[in-house]
Amino acid sequence: MTRTLPDYSVTGEGPVTVFMLHGAFGAKEYWRNQLRAFSDAGLRVVAWDAPGYGCSPLPANFSVEVAAEALARLIAHEKTETNIVLGHSMGGMIAIRTYGMVPEMIDGLVLSATSAAFGKSEGDWQKEFVRARVAPLDAGRTLEEFAPKMLGKMFAPGLSNDATDMVVRVVSQMKPETFRAAIEAITRFDAREVLPSMNVPVLCIAGGHDLAAAPPKVMEKLSTKIANAEFQCMDHVGHFGWAEDADDFNMRVLDFLKSRIAAVEQVMTREKTDA
Repeated sequence: MTRTLPDYSVTGEGPVTVFMLHGAFGAKEYWRNQLRAFSDAGLRVVAWDAPGYGCSPLPANFSVEVAAEALARLIAHEKTETNIVLGHSMGGMIAIRTYGMVPEMIDGLVLSATSAAFGKSEGDWQKEFVRARVAPLDAGRTLEEFAPKMLGKMFAPGLSNDATDMVVRVVSQMKPETFRAAIEAITRFDAREVLPSMNVPVLCIAGGHDLAAAPPKVMEKLSTKIANAEFQCMDHVGHFGWAEDADDFNMRVLDFLKSRIAAVEQVMTREKTDA
């Protein structure tokens, strides 16, 4: 039997659902701080394992577009009155592509440490991006062996806590074939044509120390291509801001959603009153 939906979890209940999309290095398990904060605020949270991650099988032709098609099916299956997609890194790319496919099902977006295109694969930055991530596997090393050092360079200097440790554990357990497929998918990604069509509130969050994966200037430029976008930079974090400083990240997301989406403001106000 063909599996049509990826593996996912549902936390909380209510008329507003936030779909959480992990990056190329990740799985739904590493969102635990966001699941707690967002559900406590009255939001319903659906966190998935993208195709090839966790228990979800890896498609033979994995790409951002294939993942976006899977997400569109998941949103159609789990959507409520109001639906927001929060995508980190590759998850942000999937979010952009999915909006282009089913804009009528998405009422808001949060794009964390991502971009709308990888750029020319022959570029020096692009070549180094791929080499730094795939070369250790080519040399026969396991993810468990090289993931901690690789990820350590993606966090802000000296920043470590339980959530960043969780990121390292989750990535260390990834299937190498999924890791390779994700890197390859990123190099082929370009959805810049979707940006002008976005007419929902969009929050673009960058990390001040994220200079190798999604530099702040790249994300700020991205925000200028979207009519209803707002750019914010967490100056003190790297690529994984939601783990490096979960409280700050969660506050920024919730404040943005409350101020820009009426249904979220209603839910959060009711939740605070009931408490």
